[in-house]
Amino acid sequence: MNVLVVKANNRPATEAISSKMYETFMAELEGKDVNVTVYDVYEEDTPYFGQDLFNAFGKVQNGGELTDVESRLLSAKQKAMDLLTAADVVVFAFPLWNLTIPAKLQTFIDYVYAAGFAFKYDAQGNMIQLMTDKKAIFLNARGGIYSTPEAAPMEMAVNYMRAVFGGVFGMQIIDEVIIEGHNAMPDKAQEIISSGMEEVKASAQRLVDLAVKA
Repeated sequence: MNVLVVKANNRPATEAISSKMYETFMAELEGKDVNVTVYDVYEEDTPYFGQDLFNAFGKVQNGGELTDVESRLLSAKQKAMDLLTAADVVVFAFPLWNLTIPAKLQTFIDYVYAAGFAFKYDAQGNMIQLMTDKKAIFLNARGGIYSTPEAAPMEMAVNYMRAVFGGVFGMQIIDEVIIEGHNAMPDKAQEIISSGMEEVKASAQRLVDLAVKA
């Protein structure tokens, strides 16, 4: 089983819970019969998606000379697509920042959110999911509490990831571990974090068990 782990927080695990979730998950996979590739969105060269990319597409079609940023964009986009293509399971470790995902994670999604690759349209204009053979796991941390009915609509990190990878791409979301409330309730923070990390370990073990069955 090929597992792609997308790490989307560059803060140290001593300060950032989603980074600690990533480290905990990876530690549980160590030595197991799982082929793991890590894509750290902060370590990769990922120029932001925009007109430069469309200029590059045009130049490729017309034989034009690419600028440095255009060449980097095409390489970055292709790498992200190749890694996603090769993966059976994609694990995302990411925080909720300002009600949404980090910009670098958004850039990764921009690279792979492509018609003809992740989805397509039929002759009637209906969207067809193209990644129904893949699975996804979300490891998310948020200091506030967003699981209540009142706050849930404001949460645009996990909700967004579900919409993209489950709704548009068609991946089966097989696990979600969300640690929340540790900043809102500092007196319970250690208990919340400790319990959440046990869930992360259990999620990693379920993935290992799935690999064995495969």
